[in-house]
Order: sequence, then C-alpha cells, then structure tokens
Amino acid sequence: MSTARIVLVTGTDTGVGKTVVGFGLGAALTRRGLRVRSVKPVETGCGGDFDPTEDGALLARATGQRVRRTALDRLPEPLAPPVAADRAGRHLDLDEWCEAIRALAIDRDVLLVEGAGGLLSPLTWHETARDLAVALGAEALVIAPDRLGSLNHILLTLEVLQAASVPVLGVVV
Repeated sequence: MSTARIVLVTGTDTGVGKTVVGFGLGAALTRRGLRVRSVKPVETGCGGDFDPTEDGALLARATGQRVRRTALDRLPEPLAPPVAADRAGRHLDLDEWCEAIRALAIDRDVLLVEGAGGLLSPLTWHETARDLAVALGAEALVIAPDRLGSLNHILLTLEVLQAASVPVLGVVV
C-alpha cells in the first residue's frame, strides 16, 4: 500500500487562483497517468446541497474523483472558517482533517490539498495552512496574483514556509 506525495496548494491571499491552479495541476497530472486526488479541508460560503461549482467539487472533478467530492467541512457563510464555524455551531479540527487526508492519500501518487485564504489565514482559531502542511509532512505550491505588492507577499509566504521547514515546490503567479 503506497501513500501519496502531499502537496499543499496555498496562496498569498484569498482569491489569488488556488482553485484554478489546483484544478489545472490535478487534471494535468491525471492525464499523465498519475493517481491523483484533491481535497479542500474547509470551505465557506457553501449551501446545504452539493454544488458542483464549489472549490472542493471542482478540484475533485479535475481528477475524476468519485470519493470525497466536497470539502471535508462545508460552512454556509462566506467568512473566515473559524468565524463561519462558530456561527454554524460547528467545531473545526485539524487532527480530524489530517486523518481524513491521510486516508485519501492511500494508493495515490499525489494528493493536492487546497488551503483557504493565505498561508497564515486561520483555518481554525489556533491553526493555519502552515500548521496543516507541517502536520501532514506536505510540500507547498504557492499561488500569487500578478499585481503590485505581490512580490512582498510571495517573499513573506516563502519565508514562513522555510521557517516551518515546509519544502516549496514553486510559485505560480
């Protein structure tokens, strides 16, 4: 039984193209014959029923997944995950996400994990995507917009990843 190489698709901010890059990367790797899965631990702004336009569903579609076609935790309000969870009366748990992500990695070559917001945006009240990457032993792919000020955000993100000993695969602008 093999376990996938885990890649955190993270960004310098929200709305920078993490899902677009994750979709393209997942589809490209799948076309090359690799066994790929994609997952988003938490997604906000989700309705009650399955919505094929949600980030988690788009990522799954790129790799032809039949397993886990939505984010692990879906929250209705489009707010920071811990705020949205509190307002929905839900608890977010990094350890539970790690367990589910590791299960999805079994018998895969690559598992793409998309964060929410920027690298240090809170996923829970106490943890960020950096903490998720460290807990999973993941590598990181950093996504940034092509606009004035991005170089500073990219360098800050890379410095934080380096300080946490998270290997960086590259930066997509």
